[in-house]
Amino acid sequence: MRDGGRYKAQGVEAEFEPGSRGRVLQNLAGIRSVREMARRESEALLAATERSIDETAVEQRFTAADVCRMHRLWLGEIYPWAGAYRQVNMEKDGFPFAAANQVPRLMLEFEREVLRKFTPCRFDDADEQAHALGVVHAELILIHPFREGNGRCARLLATLMALQAELPALDFRGIRGDEKRRYIAAIQAAMGRDYTPIARIFRAVIARTLRSQATVLRG
Repeated sequence: MRDGGRYKAQGVEAEFEPGSRGRVLQNLAGIRSVREMARRESEALLAATERSIDETAVEQRFTAADVCRMHRLWLGEIYPWAGAYRQVNMEKDGFPFAAANQVPRLMLEFEREVLRKFTPCRFDDADEQAHALGVVHAELILIHPFREGNGRCARLLATLMALQAELPALDFRGIRGDEKRRYIAAIQAAMGRDYTPIARIFRAVIARTLRSQATVLRG
């Protein structure tokens, strides 16, 4: 999708689609419109989510390879680098993500120290569920392993973990405005291994998800 000042990047993956006026990353479909790319990515994400739900086992322990596969399943028909670790350094609003040459090592550590501990996500207590979801989400975002789509890929992984915990598909729509600012602050707090803020964010997501489900069931 477009950079639009959201991210700063250097290298081949920073190249834009000719004719897009520097707004759409170079892609396999030759899409030059920001709106069209947003539509294409959203449709592909829905399809990838449905397929991932069908293929994920309740007792599955996720790996770094699984995360790459989710990303490739989603964006594989759009970007040539889908599912591959980024080769460019990136920052957002002056906040640097992990250096590109450290991503493979960090993802291996993420698998060994985080995914192995918190997946399969079979926690019964809501606070434990929120903590597990928050730690996995924050650590993946801080690594930022891919050129594009890290947040949505992390939310897809959180959705699959929630289903393992016998929760409904998570409703992230409430993370906007002040809540979005708290979310960003929570991700930054996780850099110092303070996961209380991000767990609080996910506790609210779980509560909102369950309220929405109850409303639907009441008809």
